[in-house]
Amino acid sequence: MNMPFYVSPEQLMKDRADFARKGIARGRSVVVLAYDGGILFATENPSRALHKISEIYDRIAFAAVGKYNEFENLRVAGVRYADLRGYSYDRADVTARGLANAYAQTLGTVFTTESKPLEVELVVAEVGTTALDDQIYRLSYDGSVADERGYVVMGGQAERLGARLGEGWHEALPLGEALTLATTVLGAVGVDGQLLAEGSERSIDVGQLEVGLLDRARPRRAFRRLQGAALAEALPPAENGAEPGAQGEG
Repeated sequence: MNMPFYVSPEQLMKDRADFARKGIARGRSVVVLAYDGGILFATENPSRALHKISEIYDRIAFAAVGKYNEFENLRVAGVRYADLRGYSYDRADVTARGLANAYAQTLGTVFTTESKPLEVELVVAEVGTTALDDQIYRLSYDGSVADERGYVVMGGQAERLGARLGEGWHEALPLGEALTLATTVLGAVGVDGQLLAEGSERSIDVGQLEVGLLDRARPRRAFRRLQGAALAEALPPAENGAEPGAQGEG
């Protein structure tokens, strides 16, 4: 008589977590940081159609790393959640905190009940009327939520890149300095996904960057994308003139 196959719950959860972390680490990092006019999102993304940074609602944005089809489904669900809540109650009742809680329930349920966890990591951010009112929530594959202050890095070499970002970030960074810091941190990872030595960062061409802003000064819909000439103008000259050979792969 064959014995039934048994895996302890602890080992099962560990295997799922390792699987999800490996999938997330294969993606290029996303940097989110507060600047003097709102919240900046930046990532290296050669695709003009498959966005990793998107608007969710009036003053709420979404960024993700991992498997595109999985986090795109979550983004669409978030838009539907926000639209339904804003229509049923009031637009002011749609908050990043509520959306983060909804995502946490979905991620946690999939992680504990499905055979394969979602290979995604998310940031949900909301820009307030003042910097003190800004909210940045980071959600992991298992549904855990972290309330971040000032900045966060997801994907790839997130822990080490976060340390580098923390060394250069301070409150009330001007937009140009925030963009320079973000691109420098993103360029600290080589095309092979390995961390480069400090001082040997890659230059990333403007066409390879995906940048979005939650602009506090905009009256209602705070999200806007920076691309093309507008992005090149916002970046200092030393940052927007990357050599073609320095571009990264998607």
